[in-house]
Amino acid sequence: MTHDHDVVLRPTAAQTEAALNPPPGRNGGDLVMETLSGLGATTVFGLPGQHALGMFDALRRSSLSYVGLRVENNTGFAADAYGRITGEVAPLLLSTGPGALTSLAALQEAAAGSSPVLAIASQVPVAGLGGGRHGYLHELRDQQASFRDIVKSVHTVRTASQIPSAIAAAWESALTAPHGPVWVEIPQDVLLAETTLPVVTAMDATPDEVVPRAELTAVAADLLTRAERPAIIAGGGVIRSDASGKLLALAELVNAPVVTTFGGKGAFPWEHPLSLQSWLEDRHTTEFLEDADVLLVVGSGLGELSSNYHTFKPRGRVIQIEADAGKLESNHPGLGIHADARLALSALLETIDAPREDPSAPERVRVVLDRVRERIAAQDLTLEQQVLAAVRDALPDAAPSFWDMTILAYWAWSAFDARRPNTMHSAQGAGGLGYGFPAALGAAVADPSHPVLAVSGDGGAMYSLAELATARQYGLNVTWLIVDDGGYGILREYMSDAFGEATGTELARPDFVALAESFGVPGVRTTPETLRDDLAKALAEPGPSVVVLPAVLRMFAPTHQGSGGSAGG
Repeated sequence: MTHDHDVVLRPTAAQTEAALNPPPGRNGGDLVMETLSGLGATTVFGLPGQHALGMFDALRRSSLSYVGLRVENNTGFAADAYGRITGEVAPLLLSTGPGALTSLAALQEAAAGSSPVLAIASQVPVAGLGGGRHGYLHELRDQQASFRDIVKSVHTVRTASQIPSAIAAAWESALTAPHGPVWVEIPQDVLLAETTLPVVTAMDATPDEVVPRAELTAVAADLLTRAERPAIIAGGGVIRSDASGKLLALAELVNAPVVTTFGGKGAFPWEHPLSLQSWLEDRHTTEFLEDADVLLVVGSGLGELSSNYHTFKPRGRVIQIEADAGKLESNHPGLGIHADARLALSALLETIDAPREDPSAPERVRVVLDRVRERIAAQDLTLEQQVLAAVRDALPDAAPSFWDMTILAYWAWSAFDARRPNTMHSAQGAGGLGYGFPAALGAAVADPSHPVLAVSGDGGAMYSLAELATARQYGLNVTWLIVDDGGYGILREYMSDAFGEATGTELARPDFVALAESFGVPGVRTTPETLRDDLAKALAEPGPSVVVLPAVLRMFAPTHQGSGGSAGG
């Protein structure tokens, strides 16, 4: 029995004919590729393995483009960047056991950075699921358990008919705010078994939007309207929800100074009169935010890096807009609004009736920035500022950059003008080494119309050298700047400051220029004085290139109590 409001989906005659007579020679792997195509995927990343061969054979029969990297972790980083640049799901094809586990660090970064990565891994045959310990190659007692703590959702397939629904559910999960990685695993025999199931056609896995509650919007609007010293912290959620324009409009409406987190770089114009830029690791900025009587936090959980290593203690009312419900009030009590940043900012703009006048706001911002500049200027860090300025001058405004965990990146978090939203990315979410270059490769696949810059230290570069072959094979337009200081520079600095001597930080490394050229990738050794021109030339040339800068850089002095930071090289 049907009712008037029921939707009855009746196949067309052509669909019925195609369903009744599916093409021969298809297997479970074909169902994977057909489902991805039906969901709108155009590109997949991956690395083949014995149990996953059913997927890779089917890939040959599909219309999907394939990009294969040399290490699963790097493949995950590339997919992460593809998701960040496009805002679309990035399929990642992996094998069982060692191949799957090698991707863990990349999936952790995707989770921390809210990148929609759809990892599809093979599994041992169905008979081996459940910890039966049959001794299959690559067998784990519970493979998905290794990923459950990292990804948003886990989906296990046991029959071919489950493949389309499992992948569609994972796809929807990856795109539901906050975006993030998801995990699907399919046994080897299911991937290889022939199927007579109909070809998968277009599928809809559009997630529901996370809409703010009206009563919370009303309270937030009232607080911002009546505030005497409002301020805004804009995080990565503003970038991911494409809300930069809404943020600018709201900041100007209520005359609130804005500071962006390191993940929110580019969310607010750097030189705007209300821009506090990104100097979060600075006591002057921290004190300014603490003094705000109403602090609006949009798309940030105010974690360690965004709170000056948890020294930030707000004294006023906090309004927190966050798509991840688990981050609401996780560090500071306040008015928690579970919502997508763009929708919440739109609701505030519609609710606030009149602009809030405050001619003093730009001057208060200028005073803070002047104090920051004076603090940095007193530390004899001319070389570091020169190098960062050279990178900024050489990089086209629309070109994305991807930064590894290295001293120059730590400088860039605070001092680099991203100029446009969604153009500066780093591994500061999870803080693992090796992100910069493979992520840049993924970005170059996502948008070949712009050159892409990767920045690594020599320590982090050693994680990714194999991907020079990938860059050459696909002719990807990525310039890799390697700052060579002969070790894990930031750890050397941390240990020397804390213990008077560094241990385990010094590295033997190759001639990076000669190594790049052995892969057929042009390389050049530069100096701080010639960096701008050498980098600009490399970025202007099509295809991959490597620029090596031998230099020992130092960090600016921290302003928080004790020590803090992340590993880097």
